Amino acid sequence: MPIQVETLSLLNAVQALALGLMLWAGTHGDNGPALAAIRLRALALGIEAAGYGLLALQAFIPPAALLMGGNALNLLAQGMVVVAIRMLLGKPLRLKSATLIAVVGWAGVAWFGIVDPDYRLRVLWGSLAIAGNVLLNIDALRSGCRDSGTRARCVLLWVYLLAMALVVWRNGALWLSGNPPDQVATPSPINVFYVLLSGMQPLFASIGFLLLYNEILRRELHELARIDPLTGVANRRAMGEASDRMLDEARAWRGSVGVLLVDADHFKNVNDRFGHDGGDKVLQSLVACIQSILRADDIVGRVGGEEFLVLSPGVDAEGVLALGERIRSTVEREVLQIDGETLRLTVSIGTAVAGPGQWDMPLLRRQADAALYAAKRAGRNQVVAGAEVAA
Repeated sequence: MPIQVETLSLLNAVQALALGLMLWAGTHGDNGPALAAIRLRALALGIEAAGYGLLALQAFIPPAALLMGGNALNLLAQGMVVVAIRMLLGKPLRLKSATLIAVVGWAGVAWFGIVDPDYRLRVLWGSLAIAGNVLLNIDALRSGCRDSGTRARCVLLWVYLLAMALVVWRNGALWLSGNPPDQVATPSPINVFYVLLSGMQPLFASIGFLLLYNEILRRELHELARIDPLTGVANRRAMGEASDRMLDEARAWRGSVGVLLVDADHFKNVNDRFGHDGGDKVLQSLVACIQSILRADDIVGRVGGEEFLVLSPGVDAEGVLALGERIRSTVEREVLQIDGETLRLTVSIGTAVAGPGQWDMPLLRRQADAALYAAKRAGRNQVVAGAEVAA
């Protein structure tokens, strides 16, 4: 029994609608951009389902209404997908571009469908609009595809590359055919094959979309697990990873890494005076002071209650002492306003340097820690260099 375009379209409509409902039902939680992108993708699937539904019911719908309504729904859904993918990836939405493609594409299809009927030119014009949207998706997905941890992006990229190949094939088949169909609902191998594959595309694209969402979510969770929630800088775990990476790079290039432990002086008195909320504000201000001194390659992280670790690549013993002094003097000069009251804070700093023969970070940390406590014992508000330690 020959396969009817109407039957395929009905199956495509049911599939797209079911996918859209499942995506929508599964979006619970906050209203962040990732979930907003999922909901937008779900709405696009609903609109695609409506377009396939019109084609499935084409026997009951005037040809002009089918032509104008079906293409309008199709182009609207494609534009929404463009925005959803870019929203998920955190890229510019290209809303104006997608809108322009939809309007120009729909106008061209209307012209070659009603004013100057020509099926092959109508398909070509509509295909150019489809290709424009697909290219916007490819442009958003291609960057970073080869990076580690971005396989889902590559999967979705291939889905749209295959969609582009399908558009090219359809137009080639129509223009090279000696007896092309006069509309998409006309029973023909070209139309059946095109409707079949185009109906499978929402399924593959939705799977790729969910894989990409999961990949982005896992990356965000990985980053959140390495951020101190109070100050927004790296936590102890992230600083351990950063120190290993920085030492490996310095060893490979026979460079050096400055290590500084910075501790706020008399912080218990701050908590007693302002409470823990006020103490939290002081720590946030302290981090801002430290960050204002650091270079782009330097890293600061919170490794204790009021203790911070600074890693500075490419500095020697003299340079790390100079950096510590700049941090100390900047903090000392800063006048903090906490709950309407004025506060001046000081810090004590211990330093160490990783370099040839000194690549053991735990040992360097102990060296800097001993120097920090020496600064505390000497009266605080000082920078003390750790004793040289041979590996």
